[in-house]
Amino acid sequence: MTFASLLNSEVVAFTLFLLPNTLNSGGAATCPIVFRVFFFCPMEEEKNVCASESVVEGSRDVWSSEPSLASSADHLVVMVNGILGRTTDWKYASEQFVKELPDKVFVHCSERNVSMHTLDGVDVMGERLAEEVLEVIRSKPNMRKISFVAHSVGGLVARYAIGRLYRPPEKGSVEDSCNEEGKEATVGTIGGLEAMNFIAVATPHLGSRGNKQVPFLLGVPAFEKVASCVIHFIFRRTGRHLFLTDDDEGRPPLLQRMIEDYGDLYFMSALRSFKRRFAYSNVDYDHIVGWRTSSIRRQSELANWKDTINERYPHVVYEEHCKACSDSEQYDILENDNSDKIEEELVTGLSRVSWEKIDVSFRNSKNRFAAHTIIQVKDDITQIEGADVIQHMIDHFLL
Repeated sequence: MTFASLLNSEVVAFTLFLLPNTLNSGGAATCPIVFRVFFFCPMEEEKNVCASESVVEGSRDVWSSEPSLASSADHLVVMVNGILGRTTDWKYASEQFVKELPDKVFVHCSERNVSMHTLDGVDVMGERLAEEVLEVIRSKPNMRKISFVAHSVGGLVARYAIGRLYRPPEKGSVEDSCNEEGKEATVGTIGGLEAMNFIAVATPHLGSRGNKQVPFLLGVPAFEKVASCVIHFIFRRTGRHLFLTDDDEGRPPLLQRMIEDYGDLYFMSALRSFKRRFAYSNVDYDHIVGWRTSSIRRQSELANWKDTINERYPHVVYEEHCKACSDSEQYDILENDNSDKIEEELVTGLSRVSWEKIDVSFRNSKNRFAAHTIIQVKDDITQIEGADVIQHMIDHFLL
């Protein structure tokens, strides 16, 4: 195998333990001899991507297998898994991003919040993700831009992390913002990088409390009330955050705090710094995250959708560009006494920035009851029907 082919190979490592039956000269049994054996397996040429994985830490980075293309990539794409998820949940999507944009992106699938660690709470996970992103940025000094692609609870974790990573513009830049050239400088950065795309996929932005926010509870108020009382026994601190039952030292629930800059966490300034924000939602058959909470809409705002609107994306049934709205523009809606006040507060807060809302349906899929993970193609064999949604993300990805 040549050195060039070695660089474009996957590494498989095995640890061998040799246990000699002989005694050494002192009469003591010899210690086992440990060998670390590496096998270099050429990657499939049709993939055109390289992937670096660590079985122990679970990290996964994906980049172009063509050195000349990989060296020019300056856009860091951070992919974040959902509750009880793994880095491999984004395996298909990460490879597709690199295949389509080989000279543009370097993809890092987050490793710090996987499996049972996803039950530690949105804030704890957010701090870990922020630290992880900074480590990646330090190891990749050529990165100039950053985007996030996050699934389910991972979207909330990413929103928290960017609040920690946000760096306000320098005072001198703000003073010079009166001219056109200075306007870009008035927007802060995420870890020192230019914020480009924030993509949330089936994320419960409004939490899981409230009617039909968790569809498998069938919209029965009694079930939903019981769930809010016992959810922390199953999903621990993360469950409390999702149902807004957390009460840290008398402070408002975390999701309420995350609709504004709070203390040294610039939640909304960070979200506003991204040039584009996307909310991908399942309109039906997602029994984990309801349509309303994932699309940041009130019940009256849910769209009348069609079976498909574009042959290229057969499962995308509705697209809506929502401009940023001031609180005063939403005042009349907030006066509705029949509305959930906390939910209204969350919708109002998140609507202060613009969103591109993409509604998806797998109604005609044989595997439609797995819509919550099909939308991200968690498994590229049984859930490949969601590939058009990933393609939609790539086609609309701002570089």
